Amino acid sequence: MRLIGLAVLTAAVITALSSAASIPAQAAGDDCDFSGWQSVCSVSNSGEQVDIGASIGNPAPPAGDEQAELGELTPSEPVAPQPITCTRAYCGGFLVITPPDVTAADLVSFRPAHPSLTGEPAGFGIVGAPTNVVAAASEQYLTGTLLGWDVTVRFVPAGYVFDYGDGSTARSTTGGTSWAALGQAQFTPTATSHAYRERGTYPIGVTVQYAASVDFGSGSWRPVAGYVTASSGGYDVQVLEARTALVGKTCLENPGGPGC
Repeated sequence: MRLIGLAVLTAAVITALSSAASIPAQAAGDDCDFSGWQSVCSVSNSGEQVDIGASIGNPAPPAGDEQAELGELTPSEPVAPQPITCTRAYCGGFLVITPPDVTAADLVSFRPAHPSLTGEPAGFGIVGAPTNVVAAASEQYLTGTLLGWDVTVRFVPAGYVFDYGDGSTARSTTGGTSWAALGQAQFTPTATSHAYRERGTYPIGVTVQYAASVDFGSGSWRPVAGYVTASSGGYDVQVLEARTALVGKTCLENPGGPGC
């Protein structure tokens, strides 16, 4: 192999005591090779000291390369980067630990608060007229341990499923708003109102569908497939009939009049 300049010259002088003469001389080149490089080694033992010398050169340039001159290093050909093979657990020979995939079923120990539920007129309704139902839920953050990781779970209301107690249900992306806040008159339809066909007392309930996401401590939220739900009930509406009649006197003035 052609040597381009003197890259490394090492001389190690070991001053020996009386036992120095017993150190055997090594043959040139023994234990001096490096993978991809060629070394020339020399060892001498005078009985009083051992001299070790080595010169190492880089690989010879490609044939025909006239730019190589004494004392200069010829750049080698660029080596294309090799692709790193990655699997679920290993990447380039290193163990890779990634947060686990999370489903809604894994969040059984993380439960958002129950929504509130009310309506108007409060506790009453009229047959054939819209009864306004209003639910309220908010974004929530819960911390704890999930699948062996310390996490923060975020719940965001994504849907409201109303059960009006008469067999009718409806889903809305909002929990509803009062007539006053909407600037509407009483007994007018809203996104969450319901009109009953018959008199009676109806138990109303609502189930909030929360979209969940998990932060494993990196500050990045990973969405969870599916919904986590929380329900609320216990709000009863008494639906009455309302009849109108054209009369000349009030019920106080004529207790036997129509509707009195």
